[in-house]
Amino acid sequence: MDHLGCKEFLVMGFCIGGPFIWNLLQRAPGRIPAAVLAQPSGFRPEMPSLSFTNNMKGWGPTLCARRPNITMAMVEPFLARMYGDADFVYTVSRDFVRGCQTPVLILPDDVPAHPYAVAMESARLAPNSQVSLYPWKEPKDLIPLAVRHVRDFLRVNRPAR
Repeated sequence: MDHLGCKEFLVMGFCIGGPFIWNLLQRAPGRIPAAVLAQPSGFRPEMPSLSFTNNMKGWGPTLCARRPNITMAMVEPFLARMYGDADFVYTVSRDFVRGCQTPVLILPDDVPAHPYAVAMESARLAPNSQVSLYPWKEPKDLIPLAVRHVRDFLRVNRPAR
């Protein structure tokens, strides 16, 4: 965003974008007026190696096929560092989320890689959080309601021009 000259910017992320947004909020305090975390991924103690294993089977080989300069021998330590000492949202502590003043909107999911419990714990901890309806993807007629919630949330929290 520095390269683009953006001092403030809104963010929205799906899946691993949720943990990346928490990390961005920690690293760029004051630059993000609001964030939307949709289907955020998170740690499941009952499936501790889920994210590492899924990415070693899916994302890693796909990345290596597209980028011959990257090997699985490079992917494995990256994923081990990312998910190896996993807890909660992978990238920040509960204390950070508890102290984060940035407005966040969370659209929970409940599949193995996107635990409902982690999404809701994040919402309970973050002092300026909102939670959209759940489920929001099925039946399909709920999607426009979730989209409206996201648009309204971002409109209310957009930076002044």
